[in-house]
Amino acid sequence: MSTEDLQAWAEQKLGRRFRNSELLVEALTHTSLPGRNYQRLEFLGDRVLGLLISTWLFEKYPSESEGKLNRRFVELVRGQTCADIARSLGTSRQIRLERTARDQRVNETVNVLGDVCEALIGALYLDGGMAAARKFVRSAWEPLVNGAATVEKDPKSALQEWAQGRGLPLPAYTIVGKHGPHHAPEFTVEVAVRTQDPVQATGKSRQEAEKQAAATLLAKVRETTVK
Repeated sequence: MSTEDLQAWAEQKLGRRFRNSELLVEALTHTSLPGRNYQRLEFLGDRVLGLLISTWLFEKYPSESEGKLNRRFVELVRGQTCADIARSLGTSRQIRLERTARDQRVNETVNVLGDVCEALIGALYLDGGMAAARKFVRSAWEPLVNGAATVEKDPKSALQEWAQGRGLPLPAYTIVGKHGPHHAPEFTVEVAVRTQDPVQATGKSRQEAEKQAAATLLAKVRETTVK
């Protein structure tokens, strides 16, 4: 895909035509290719996104406690959320990567899409300042922020509270398997809580697998409670 094609996509989906097109190309370049890739911009974009979302929530919910604000924040900036937004923009088709990685559809994984989304925010910030980054984040995250009042707690936090509320030790997470190529690993994690049978789940990262395992165990204990 040519730089001009990327610029046209960015103008339509990100709301900006880049003055420095190299930033856009870098943000959309996977680590499977030599040279500069999205990792440094992802590092920056993660911090910019965190500042923008935390400021937005602080202003939107002036009477909420730090705990409630933090639960909203975690849900809004997590990798899955960033990946969902990137997917809605058709970002996977714009990512530059080595042929084998593309054949393995690495550009469609949660990890890569989430990282590239943050890299694009970093690129917007460097190219157009905080105003450019804020314009994109406000547009892309607005439905989520407005609906965040009904967002459930992170599954790991909810499971921890469930255990503590019953005087049980904290949930224990153990990696029981790791498969796939280096650039697209898949983790299997087991979560154990006293009085419950252990549960396993798989994800594209350890964090994702832990959340899936926690959510699965929560669903089991809630189903048992209902019965």
